Amino acid sequence: MTKRNWNWNYENEQWTQLPSHLKHLPLFTRHFDFTSLIFRALWGFFLKALAFRFWIRLEVRGDFHKIYQEHPRLLVISNHASHLDAVSIAAAVPFKYWLDLYISAAKDYWFANPVFTFFSKHCLGAIPIDRKDRKGEALKLCTNLLNRLDRIWLLLFPEGTRSPDGYIQDFKRGVSVFSERTNTPILFLYLEGNAALMPKGAALPRPGKLVVHIGPVHPPAPIQEIDEHYRKWVLEINPEAYGPNLSSEQPHLITEGIKDRTPDPKK
Repeated sequence: MTKRNWNWNYENEQWTQLPSHLKHLPLFTRHFDFTSLIFRALWGFFLKALAFRFWIRLEVRGDFHKIYQEHPRLLVISNHASHLDAVSIAAAVPFKYWLDLYISAAKDYWFANPVFTFFSKHCLGAIPIDRKDRKGEALKLCTNLLNRLDRIWLLLFPEGTRSPDGYIQDFKRGVSVFSERTNTPILFLYLEGNAALMPKGAALPRPGKLVVHIGPVHPPAPIQEIDEHYRKWVLEINPEAYGPNLSSEQPHLITEGIKDRTPDPKK
């Protein structure tokens, strides 16, 4: 199955056995739903031209275009501290690559009611992941996508859930399982400012600045190796990303957003 294979047979076994809540995924099913296309375009305009331009000042440090040309299949991983994270990454990725971008989303939140389900399906193109999955359906689906598609960027948050305090938590092994089973390399992203703009428990994001750092592409490896390399890369950007040894007078630092690291000319 390739993106350019337009002679898709909708009656084949793969299509007919897909659960209905996944048939919005256009590359997997080759089904370009008109409703999804319209709402995805409207959502893209709102996200890129309005929300992440005037309310949140989005800065992307790195080159998605070069990575897209060199790595058609990737697991994209990022720190996770906010409901802003998935949409921030979508806003940072060029719109023309969106049909190759798949976002894993917690089924119990992003598909919890008809409004969220509609948004997740038609705007995000999200893959619902059951965090209490005992049957391995999420594993089967993601490995199937990674094995079958010629182009796919699958976004995963290896911490598993949002950080309660904004500091990066230990990675769970799922990303390594997907990567090693499908021989898919891993792109490192680091979101700086996400916890300050919309911390866990906040209903709406605050205005401010958010930086998406694009890091190296790492080959498939055990989770300990991925965690170690990711940690080393992030600490070069933000030495406090994993939690500084704050004194009792300084615990507010993490909530102040992106600190200006420009050297003080008076010093």
